[in-house]
Amino acid sequence: MKRIYYFIIFVLLILTLGACNSPINEATTSDAPLNVVTTTSIVNDVVSNVGGDMIHLESLLPVGTNPHSFSATPQDMAKLADADLLIANGAGLELFLADMIENTGADSNIIYLSEANDLIASAHSHDEDNDHDHEAEETEHDHEEGEDDDHDEFDPHTWISPKNVIEWVNVIADELSRLDPENATFYQANATTYLAELNDLDAWVEESVATIPVENRKLVTDHLLFGYFCRDYGFEQAGAVIQSSSTLAEPSAQELAELEELIEHEGVKAIFVGNTVSSELSQRIADDTGAQLYFFYSGSLSDQDGDAKTYVDYIKYNVNTIINALAE
Repeated sequence: MKRIYYFIIFVLLILTLGACNSPINEATTSDAPLNVVTTTSIVNDVVSNVGGDMIHLESLLPVGTNPHSFSATPQDMAKLADADLLIANGAGLELFLADMIENTGADSNIIYLSEANDLIASAHSHDEDNDHDHEAEETEHDHEEGEDDDHDEFDPHTWISPKNVIEWVNVIADELSRLDPENATFYQANATTYLAELNDLDAWVEESVATIPVENRKLVTDHLLFGYFCRDYGFEQAGAVIQSSSTLAEPSAQELAELEELIEHEGVKAIFVGNTVSSELSQRIADDTGAQLYFFYSGSLSDQDGDAKTYVDYIKYNVNTIINALAE
């Protein structure tokens, strides 16, 4: 009888020791984090500030890639197929997504951050509406028919204004909380912290651009991408080398001649060229008019060693570039 008793004690001791050596919180650590895929490096940085280390985060577009001309690879298809959530800018920016979604069947759990913003009409939309000027006007919008319907209808460069990105943050936090309710408090707290940083950034932009004389607040860029910034901070998008919201369009000789005439007539001092496009045409216009080229970050952040490794750095670099070019 004693042998049976000792045997039972021995077995219980072994089981207890085995339990003590098992991983802590095994039930929690065995659950994989949300697999979140974003489109651009800019969207990726904003999402990372909300999701933190509770999500596994990947961007489809490498740093320095032009979102207008990106082509997906089989590896990108695999990323999207495995994603729990895809977060995109929307408003027609990511033309490559339609084919990716069709090929992978990833048509659920996709959010387009631009749906949180009041979009402005694209230059293409103005042309079709007949005789509108180059300044985009604010437009109420309806996304019920899907993202593809926004192509060529709205200016997709929503991130250019911090006021738009502020509106993204709660959308991201709410969606992560819906998919991962156990960590909802974490996401909401991160959102609150990041919103404070973005609101400070917005105030800094307003204060900084106030140093530029009103008559100098005219922006000429490689393509029409500063519409939201102009609307929100009191600038005029006077013209562009490519008279389109997309870098895929090609300017005519007449359009280039008209731009040179505008630059000379208005006394425009600077042409701003984004980091993801060729500067060849812009340089030619600058040589003809005496304007100076200034380079800024447009559709992508920099790498971690660069001047725009985060969205906040990106905005500060671009605003400082504008001030250096236009302030007297």
